Amino acid sequence: MPYSADRGKKSVSRQALDELKQQIPLLEYLQTHDWQPARQLSRGRLMGLCPLHVDHKPSFLVDPLKSLFYCYGCGRGGDVIRFAELYHQVKFPQALALLHQWRGLAPLLHEVARFYRVQLHRHGDAVAYLRQRGVRSPELIEHMQIGYAPGGCLRSWLTRLGYPLQALRQVGLVTAAGYDAFIHRIVFPLEGNLYGRSISTSAPPHRFLPGAKGGLYLWQQIRHCPEVILVEGLFDYAVLWQAGFHNVTCSMGNHLNARQYGQLCDGPRTIYLALDADANGSGQQATQSLACRLTEQGMNVRRVSLPDGHDPNSFFVEDGDARQFQLLLEAAQ
Repeated sequence: MPYSADRGKKSVSRQALDELKQQIPLLEYLQTHDWQPARQLSRGRLMGLCPLHVDHKPSFLVDPLKSLFYCYGCGRGGDVIRFAELYHQVKFPQALALLHQWRGLAPLLHEVARFYRVQLHRHGDAVAYLRQRGVRSPELIEHMQIGYAPGGCLRSWLTRLGYPLQALRQVGLVTAAGYDAFIHRIVFPLEGNLYGRSISTSAPPHRFLPGAKGGLYLWQQIRHCPEVILVEGLFDYAVLWQAGFHNVTCSMGNHLNARQYGQLCDGPRTIYLALDADANGSGQQATQSLACRLTEQGMNVRRVSLPDGHDPNSFFVEDGDARQFQLLLEAAQ
């Protein structure tokens, strides 16, 4: 019997939906999106903080056997498809597409990131660009798994490995015309996505694969830190981590999505906002707005005042050092 409902959903067979839900257990999907149970109840059920809203008292019930959830705080519940709709804030067809993509994307993106890492040290212009942006440490390059996309060779590599061209187009790695989508770009693997920074001034500077940009960068590694530094860009993250500030994370822009905001508020901590000090004041406005929202949620927020026109990356590139940045942290309001 075909499955049909409101919200403009296309009919999808019940069998196809059931197979998808069997292939993607709800608990597994939750855990790969940073959800952790706070306690175990009877019959294997789990209770934890709700990832769909700012939750300070565990109210999110998960039944792994039935692969269902219900939140006693916001009153929402359902299966893994309904969770994907709510979590990613998309409609039913987009939720299905995201789940199908998630099911097959991880191995593919792992292979792509590995290929790009090999390319990095084969291209002197890419290494020179990294040095220009203050990235010099081999340990940092390994930590962030930084690679380089020269263009013109990824498609042939992946098709030789058996990935069909249509799948590469759907993911966004190959254009409709059949060319590599990432060309002359420093590449950073993200959770379920890739970010490419052009080293050429003739191309748009930023590029992601289609889909959500995900949560805060490498959040799992610092989520238990009592103090966290939040920056906008991955090169900001890079120079701070290289300077010894390993409690840093990145939002990839000055506007946080719902998941990133929820991550920052998932426990008591001090948050240092080190967003760009833009000449037009947009970074300062974003800092002020975010600081107010986080303070309302009980977070201890400190605003780091960078010199006008600077971001953390340019601060370090133009002779700033760890001691000077530490002084900025100590002076944060």
